[in-house]
Amino acid sequence: MTTDRRHRAVLAARLREAATRGDRVVLEGFHAVKHALRFGADIRLAVVADRSQVVTLARTLAPDLADWFARVPEEVGAEVFARLWPRPPETGVLAVAARPRATLADLARDRPVVLLERPAHLGNVGAVIRVAAAADCAGVVTTGPYDPWHGTALRTAAGLHFALPVVGCEAPPVLDRPLYALDPEGAPLDPRRIPADAVLAFGSERRGLSAELRARARGRFRLPMRAGVSSLNLATAVAAVLYVLRLCGPLLRGEGDGT
Repeated sequence: MTTDRRHRAVLAARLREAATRGDRVVLEGFHAVKHALRFGADIRLAVVADRSQVVTLARTLAPDLADWFARVPEEVGAEVFARLWPRPPETGVLAVAARPRATLADLARDRPVVLLERPAHLGNVGAVIRVAAAADCAGVVTTGPYDPWHGTALRTAAGLHFALPVVGCEAPPVLDRPLYALDPEGAPLDPRRIPADAVLAFGSERRGLSAELRARARGRFRLPMRAGVSSLNLATAVAAVLYVLRLCGPLLRGEGDGT
């Protein structure tokens, strides 16, 4: 177990540096490290407060990674761990990973892409990435000033940035695939009309989508909602659309297995 004060300072400095470098990210908590490992993250540093507790957690929640947690992270003790990071995660795990350099060319052609136009809340960005990974999307593209790999988004996504390409752009890219927009004035969502390789564009709750992006869309759709409810949280709207498409689209298009 690490006790040397100078070494503790080095660990803290490496974590701080990773949070500001463009080619590193800090993974906060057991679940973030677990997901990152499962999807091939290049872990450069890992520390735990109590190895035995983390290994017990891994054997319960991620037995495929229990050996990694038993061997690789450096154990530093609860007191030291609490000083390494401004928000020490309760699960007692911190790691530094290399940030993948995903591009628009990495987006698979056989699955939908989620496009977030100028999202205002990084927590929502992380939640969208998490649900897009779960729904097996081709990737998430964001526009605007916020980096989708920001620490707040990373925390909310629980390490699932590594499960699919996550790309930030200054303006909405023009992709060689059909664009569909979520718009309160659009037609009711019909999974039969959304192709598997669609770009699904979502605006922020307050501003919605820009007129330019709505004009570029091949189609505009809305989620039916109870009268008096004005909007859904961005991540909730994305989740609803993705799972309607995932669960209903193939069956309605006649692509089911017949069972």
